[in-house]
Amino acid sequence: MRLRHPGGELVHLGYCTNVHPAEDLDGILTQLDTYALPVREHLDEPVLGIGLWLAHQVAAALAADPDLTRRLRRELTTRGLEVVTLNGFPYEGFHRPIVKHAVYRPDWTSPQRRHYTANLAHVLAGLLPDDVGEGTISTLPFGWRADWKTHHHRRAGRQIRLLGDELSELHQRTGRTVRIAFEPEPGCLLETTADAVRYLSDVDPRHFGLCLDICHLAVAFETPQEALGRLAAAGIPVLKAQVSCALHADDPADDATRAALAAFAEPRFLHQTRRKGRPATGTDDVLEALTGPAALPTDSPWRTHFHIPVHADPAPPLTATRPLLRTALSTLLRTDHPVTRHLETETYTWAVLPEPPHDTAGLAAGIAAELAWMRRELLDLGLSRPGAGRPERERTTQPNRSAR
Repeated sequence: MRLRHPGGELVHLGYCTNVHPAEDLDGILTQLDTYALPVREHLDEPVLGIGLWLAHQVAAALAADPDLTRRLRRELTTRGLEVVTLNGFPYEGFHRPIVKHAVYRPDWTSPQRRHYTANLAHVLAGLLPDDVGEGTISTLPFGWRADWKTHHHRRAGRQIRLLGDELSELHQRTGRTVRIAFEPEPGCLLETTADAVRYLSDVDPRHFGLCLDICHLAVAFETPQEALGRLAAAGIPVLKAQVSCALHADDPADDATRAALAAFAEPRFLHQTRRKGRPATGTDDVLEALTGPAALPTDSPWRTHFHIPVHADPAPPLTATRPLLRTALSTLLRTDHPVTRHLETETYTWAVLPEPPHDTAGLAAGIAAELAWMRRELLDLGLSRPGAGRPERERTTQPNRSAR
């Protein structure tokens, strides 16, 4: 959906479809009918934004066949859906029974990652609405930290530079701007915004920037004001924000708290857990934090990388990091101009919650409730519904590299 910032710019809000498992075009269209269309109807919105996830095979097929991309765009329009951003983090198999570390492969040292992202860029250029000049693609933060050496960074830098050349050519050919947003995540080379400053300060901001996942920000115990100030000082644009909450355990020594955390341990995804401190220390999964040789000290709060629906609370004594989410939204948007114009809820964990939705209707209703909560929050921050007049073309931001 579209909202108007007090500064005049359009802000796009949608939900990320990586919550759905389809990896071929027919399956994607079926899931749009099953979920996205009912979500739009729940919200009573004329047009609903979706952050589309395309696995590498369907991305390659769409990029190779402009007619197929045009078909997808028609199918979206028919359903009252629009796409301004893609999720290019998972390459494939995001809903296999066990994902864990596989979600970080291939990483940015691999040409496969560049080819996949370039294919997504070509597809997004064809899906953007006529009055939107810029799209974004979120991607993994280089790769998993383990065994990352200097030569890995050189290889990743080469792939990123080559992709920048492809994005320039795409813009020259289509007039559309597509920008790539690296998404810091616990356990990766870019875990925090400080890491992002360290490794992204030399990338071209015309093509590259940051995806701020607010769950990940919370798990790292970063404050939104410090994080966004750090990025602004380094000239790193926030191209996209993923709106999500993490699990918070205020007293991890408490038996009831530990039992509640254990209920969130499941085999599909990693649930990195961090203990509050400077820096935050932690483990790669929640069970490791609770038991075994790497178990975390319990003398300060813990946060766990488990995307909690933004409108709902986990069972006590656990809480969600919604207060930090509200602060992040205010820091991003209560400004003369929005820090970012692309927002998406990214609760891909509905199916692995301790009490998941019972059926497809329940999932659609849950996604709609998240977006309704977000819509209220944004309106309370001073955003408004766009007027009924003629469509206004978005301003495409192209930072001047020499001014950095």
